[in-house]
Amino acid sequence: MPNKRKELPRGAGILLPVSSLPSPYGIGALGKAAFAFIDFLKEAGQKYWQVLPVGPTSFGDSPYQSFSAFAGNPYFIDLDTLREEGLLEQAEIDAFDWGDAPDDVNYAKIYQSRFQVLRSAFQRSRHRDTQEYRAFCEAQALWLEDYALYMALKDSFEGHEWLRWPEKIRLRDAEEVEIWSGLLEEERDFWKFCQYKFFEQWDRVRAYAKQNGVQIIGDIPIYVALDSADVWVHGELFQLDEQRRPTCVAGVPPDAFSETGQLWGNPLYDWEEMERTDFAWWKARMAHSARLYDVIRIDHFIGTVRYYAIPYGATTAAVGEWRQGPGMKLVKAMDSAVGKSKIIAEDLGALVPEVRKVLKQAGYPGMKVMQFGFDSDAQNEHLPHNYSQNLAIYGGTHDNETLVGHYVENPSKDSRYAMRYLQVHRRKDIPKAMVVAGYASVANTVLYQIQDLLFLPNSARMNFPSTLGGNWRWRLVDGQLTVELADWLRGLTEIYGR
Repeated sequence: MPNKRKELPRGAGILLPVSSLPSPYGIGALGKAAFAFIDFLKEAGQKYWQVLPVGPTSFGDSPYQSFSAFAGNPYFIDLDTLREEGLLEQAEIDAFDWGDAPDDVNYAKIYQSRFQVLRSAFQRSRHRDTQEYRAFCEAQALWLEDYALYMALKDSFEGHEWLRWPEKIRLRDAEEVEIWSGLLEEERDFWKFCQYKFFEQWDRVRAYAKQNGVQIIGDIPIYVALDSADVWVHGELFQLDEQRRPTCVAGVPPDAFSETGQLWGNPLYDWEEMERTDFAWWKARMAHSARLYDVIRIDHFIGTVRYYAIPYGATTAAVGEWRQGPGMKLVKAMDSAVGKSKIIAEDLGALVPEVRKVLKQAGYPGMKVMQFGFDSDAQNEHLPHNYSQNLAIYGGTHDNETLVGHYVENPSKDSRYAMRYLQVHRRKDIPKAMVVAGYASVANTVLYQIQDLLFLPNSARMNFPSTLGGNWRWRLVDGQLTVELADWLRGLTEIYGR
């Protein structure tokens, strides 16, 4: 019998990263535009706002490669809110070049300017004297001090990853950690201030969403970045050698989409050690995620059951081996930590019997992507007539072409089947018909990228997998979220009971 407690109620939502919100300062933030988007979701009859991971990003700007599995991205701190609090002057903010393309994030300019502005706010702030700040630090004690020291050290060592730091601090010699902590006290305080402001602003946005009947779906990568406070501090939980270098890294083997597979490079968990600690780190991570999100989407969930290990130093994913993950042991640990929040299992990829068994036992909604549905025949599990209720279905994800790009700009060989299936006579009508088909389906949860609801071309695409640079840049522009769009979406939710 399905576990109804773990299912999501029937509804619809929109995928829009925080970075893609409109903003005059180069990147989306947790200010007026976030509240306005929630207003739009309410008007459009939407129950969900899905975001991409909100952690601080590293080289390449991918939200899936973060300096911390717990910290928030300082880029998302709203500068207008800091100005209203008296921590910034408008002239200070305007003195920087935030980029001249309102639909694009120029990360190079953001990196050069954002932290200078935040340091000005930090220097004026009296947060250290407040009970609220002390309570925040106490509540986040499990990770905050380690993260703050990690970021302060990175700045001291010209931004290098921790594997390139001097040996004693790289290996976390206790005396060396104490010395550096004293030397970098002010820097550590700055990074804690950034987290305090991020979470303060996030909590306001989430409270407003809840007040308006909108649940936030968060996204967490199964793996953490090698260049992260998590691996530097908790090396014993990862497959590292005596010098703290990875022995094997994550990825997926060659398949129909890639002759050499995908070499992600993330360190792999030492699941035996994780189990010995009763999955304490994972429990803490999931409890923290539940503090941020109403629903937690776990990226590459199948890696908890079986994972692909590639020798460290390999140049492709062609050489590797499958190994067993903890499966239901981890599922039970996660369930014990998330409270009322729910979980979506991103189960795209090769589902061998053992993975299907764990997914069924876990009871989490899996995923289907309609854009994957038209390349074979009627048995394709991504086609709406094959859906079950306990699913989160997408038109396409952040890794895909936009629907217009795939079916109209660069018509693929599956366009003809899509037209027959959706009963339309022109390729340009496919994207809209796909939205309607998703809403009409039996799947409990239907989610579309805002780019696909605005019928934007591939210039609005979010990410090209396995490429570095030029990704994660697209942004909404003021005026794109129209009353007409809200009315159309609300009408679909009413017709199809969402």
